Amino acid sequence: MAKKGKTAIEPTRDEDYPEWYQQVVKASDMAEKSPVRGCMVIKPWGYALWENIRHNLDDMFKSTGVKNAYFPIFIPLAFFEKEAEHVEGFAKECAVVTHHRLEQSPEGGLVPAGKLTEPLIIRPTSETIIGDSFSKWVSSYRDLPILINQWANIVRWEMRTRIFLRTSEFLWQEGHTAHADKEEAVRRTRMMLNIYARFAEDYLAIPVMKGEKTFSERFPGAVNTYCIEAMMQDRKALQAGTSHFLGQNFSRASDIRFQSADETEEFAWTTSWGVSTRLIGGLIMCHGDDDGIILPPKIASSQIVLMPIVRKQSQRQEVMEYTENLAKALKEKRYGGRRLSVEIDDREIGGARGWEWIKKGIPLRVEIGPRDIAQNSVFVARRDQTPKEKTSIGRERFIIQIDHILDEIQHNMFNKALAFRKKNTVSINHREEFYQFFTPKDQKKPEIHGGFAMSHWCGEEACETRIKDDLKVTIRCIPFDNEREDGECICCGRPSRERVVFAKAY
Repeated sequence: MAKKGKTAIEPTRDEDYPEWYQQVVKASDMAEKSPVRGCMVIKPWGYALWENIRHNLDDMFKSTGVKNAYFPIFIPLAFFEKEAEHVEGFAKECAVVTHHRLEQSPEGGLVPAGKLTEPLIIRPTSETIIGDSFSKWVSSYRDLPILINQWANIVRWEMRTRIFLRTSEFLWQEGHTAHADKEEAVRRTRMMLNIYARFAEDYLAIPVMKGEKTFSERFPGAVNTYCIEAMMQDRKALQAGTSHFLGQNFSRASDIRFQSADETEEFAWTTSWGVSTRLIGGLIMCHGDDDGIILPPKIASSQIVLMPIVRKQSQRQEVMEYTENLAKALKEKRYGGRRLSVEIDDREIGGARGWEWIKKGIPLRVEIGPRDIAQNSVFVARRDQTPKEKTSIGRERFIIQIDHILDEIQHNMFNKALAFRKKNTVSINHREEFYQFFTPKDQKKPEIHGGFAMSHWCGEEACETRIKDDLKVTIRCIPFDNEREDGECICCGRPSRERVVFAKAY
């Protein structure tokens, strides 16, 4: 438990933000490192959060006609070689299978044997293997559109890893669609990005900016990449979701052809889009405080924990009956599209019990003791408020108002995050000011800098590259809601028609 005058998590965000993040993940019991370098074990509290993300996103996808399928984790090397830009983009991250069995060596250890005639790539993404299936499924315009999503795991051999944010293996969904019409494919690309933005803001309580990636930041092989970008509490950006218009690049590589209504042979127009367990890392960094994570009620692993307080054994039966009846009544209620999830923690471990749930980020902690039962009430603490803030509420009133209480927490979290982003987003017109904005003021805290800079860019990749080399700052997106405005490139001073979002990023 937190000591008097101290926080539950040490170091604090201000003292060492990267280490704070690691300690929050550990204290919340969400995940831990695995024996395999760069991989993670997602524990029940963390996996329940992912299940809720998956459940809600899955419903949103299906409401637009998307259906789920599954494709192999192994991809023939030849498939990647068909699309040159794609393989170049992923070559350094690929894990490759070259053998199909183990044998005992003369020295007594196990060694790979049975060399494959063609190496297999463990999927870093599935455009090529899914494209092969699409080529078999499509022959006529009547077969289109195909709207497919899969929930799967991905392997990208990362050199520098951090749980949830960047791991060698992670969980995600990847949607893939094929269309007879270019405009329809572009609309689908934007539609899926809008779903991601709505989910991030309505469920994760994370405000996002929607926009297009520059040429150098596009998904390998894409014609256009659209993204949502969120600001974390260290003022870095997190790419929270992407949607790609692939044009006919992958359909040409995979030979996805169809006979049009005019009886001409055409290549399909394709899209892909995805989010991953990185969302959990973003949620922690956007909403966490120095006592642990704070979970938005709509997506929380559980929304409520009931903590019976029994000081005498003779009181136990009465307190537990009251607690269990309250849990039953709450579980009949629905919130965020599902039944309320309620925990009962009857462990007799004093104040440490409450602090465990604070660190785990559960939205509501409810204490129930003999005095509360006598008044037919409960003692409620909200995670979006300080740990000492507790309110006595009548039992029936609490049940009736539970939706309102959870909604208020959800809205408070979003508004706080939005206010933080607005405070740390500035328009900068001069190169010297721009460089100062992204230069740490405290060399002992090199990660802490300005935030989001809205500045002009001439459109030249050379300027983008120079800023990246000088400051490790990238163009996060060209916002969709940009207003045209004449200005000068922040790097070279040449004319520019609009501002873009510059930031350091995860």
